[in-house]
Amino acid sequence: MNTAQVISWFVAAITFGTVIMYGCIGETLNQKAGDLNLGVPGVMQIGAIAGLAGAFLYERSTANPSAVIGMLIALAATVLASTLSGLLYAFLTVTLKVNQNVTGLTLTIFGTGIANFFGGNMMKLSGGVGTISVATTSSAFRAKLPFLAGKFGTFGAIVFSHGWMVYLCLFLAFFLQYFLNKTRTGLNLRAIGENPATADAAAINVTRYKYMAAVIGCAICGMGGLFYVMDYIQGTWANDSAMEALGWLAVALVIFTSWKPKNATWGAYLFGLCYWAYIYIPVEISRFFAEKLKLQNVTYMQNLYKMLPYLVTIIVLCTVSKRKKRENQGPSSLGLSYFREER
Repeated sequence: MNTAQVISWFVAAITFGTVIMYGCIGETLNQKAGDLNLGVPGVMQIGAIAGLAGAFLYERSTANPSAVIGMLIALAATVLASTLSGLLYAFLTVTLKVNQNVTGLTLTIFGTGIANFFGGNMMKLSGGVGTISVATTSSAFRAKLPFLAGKFGTFGAIVFSHGWMVYLCLFLAFFLQYFLNKTRTGLNLRAIGENPATADAAAINVTRYKYMAAVIGCAICGMGGLFYVMDYIQGTWANDSAMEALGWLAVALVIFTSWKPKNATWGAYLFGLCYWAYIYIPVEISRFFAEKLKLQNVTYMQNLYKMLPYLVTIIVLCTVSKRKKRENQGPSSLGLSYFREER
């Protein structure tokens, strides 16, 4: 494997990892408040289709669309749609006390249906399958840092070859780590996730905190969907299950990182390296393992390599379940509705 292939592999891993890192950060905020939101895949798809639709309608209605205006419209549409998704989740689970698992799964199904419905309609408007394109808006999301691109050799080619949403994601991960551990609001939020009755007795508004965690967390998850359509697949839409699979990986990554947002910065990229391994692993290695496994065709090994991120997920879940340290466990009241009258 030459230097160019190594660079290409790491760049692809960072791009892939950023999608699930957004979902992981948003879900971590939800879970720290005691809410097990399994609707992350649906929220990501709602945010993605909202941002794409906003940019699509803008570019369709303007002869000379501006990349910056298209970017701002896409961002606003994504944040609004994913925030409303979080508000719906909070209303059902916090106010109405509906089971969190059922609500999250329903939100995933709902988000998938909404995204595919509007995605199909946009395809019809644009002339057929595979013709949706918001290249102008997408270019604003994929623009590299002008003062760093092409500098610092191999390191620079790997680290500075991305759009601004990659660096925003890294900032959010470290900021959330600081927020949860060093600020009074963050500590109050964690207290609610551990024991909402005790937090309530200490005059902490449990309902308000849970609503805010759900809304902001879903907004961050939605930005992961926006990054997927604008950067990862470069301003198009595909009615497949790829984004849903990334959403579930994001949920698994929360456990992998032990509910510590800063760990998502390397965990997500590790998943990305595993995901793209089937393209970059040398043929000689594939041939060696194919002979050992008595496979008739070397290409069969690629199918096995594609299993790596999911195999890593299973191994991580098994490993985490054996951790005995309390600091590596999830919030004590995770997934449980809080009934104040039972305090």
